[in-house]
Amino acid sequence: MSTGSLYLLPTFLGDRDQRFLSQRSLEATRRLKYFVAEDAKSARSFLKAIQHPMPLQEIVIAELNEHTLPEAVAPLLRPVLDGHDCGIISEAGLPGIADPGAALVRLAQQKGIRVHPIAGSSSLFLALMASGLNGQSFRFHGYLPREQAARRQRLIELEKEVRRNGTTQLFIETPYRNDALFDDILRTCDPSLLLCIAVDLETEQELVQTSSLADWKKKKPGLHKRPCVFILGA
Repeated sequence: MSTGSLYLLPTFLGDRDQRFLSQRSLEATRRLKYFVAEDAKSARSFLKAIQHPMPLQEIVIAELNEHTLPEAVAPLLRPVLDGHDCGIISEAGLPGIADPGAALVRLAQQKGIRVHPIAGSSSLFLALMASGLNGQSFRFHGYLPREQAARRQRLIELEKEVRRNGTTQLFIETPYRNDALFDDILRTCDPSLLLCIAVDLETEQELVQTSSLADWKKKKPGLHKRPCVFILGA
């Protein structure tokens, strides 16, 4: 029996509006029975929102997240090895980008399984596109340290990298800690540095704005519990 394929499926970033998903993406997702997702409940909600034709109780959803042990990744490919196509759904918009699904994709590549990436929205790339900052050279750092002293030290290092080679620096934070990170950026970095905040992307409340830290000090935005991408640049 030949193996199935692994499909990397985009999801909604904000509002559950099918206009944000391509027809190819919708068609691919609606024909699959097997899925791997960070959170099964959230995945079922997504499948319901896109009107998946199969009864939800018949759809098989395995979880792959930060709590998944390394030895538990390989069994997730069992349906594919048995000949079924399988899709990865990410909470981050695109599987494999700031997402634990990368571990399963890497294993699929090692086993010679065909991997089909399908285009969709990534908060990181949408934010970078709209920031006006250097898109030729950039780095994504994920989450900065939680402890304040370590976080401020990391911000100093990121500013030095911006000054040294012009590389744009992207990072994120747990939404309820956004304000603390924003305050640390203002207190730690040079006022002439540019900061882009991209909040609530693909929703009615979407805001993407780039200003100097000096200007941000005059007009602090409300970021608490709002999905946000932070970008430092020159």
